[in-house]
Amino acid sequence: MKTTKLTQVLCGLGLAVLLTGPAVATEAIVKKARCIACHAVDKKMVGPAYKDVAAKYKGQPDAVAHLSEKVRKGGSGVWGQIPMTPHPADKISDADLTSAVEWILSLN
Repeated sequence: MKTTKLTQVLCGLGLAVLLTGPAVATEAIVKKARCIACHAVDKKMVGPAYKDVAAKYKGQPDAVAHLSEKVRKGGSGVWGQIPMTPHPADKISDADLTSAVEWILSLN
């Protein structure tokens, strides 16, 4: 089967959308919930970098549930003394919270 240059480009674009879609959507969730006011992907701000969180909880089977609970309740002491405020469901839905935590844990 012979492919044209246009077919190759369109296939490449489709693959790019599939590969970047969830990350872009999750980044939008994190921005909408204003997590970026205190966190960044690769540098410490008020709170830890997402990549540092991913490294700390790597391989822990209950990490999504544990971190989701931490986000809901807030707290301090794990990453320093500055507390993280609670983030109730009216600020970020359960589905969005789960997606955001899964995305954070996927970062290298």
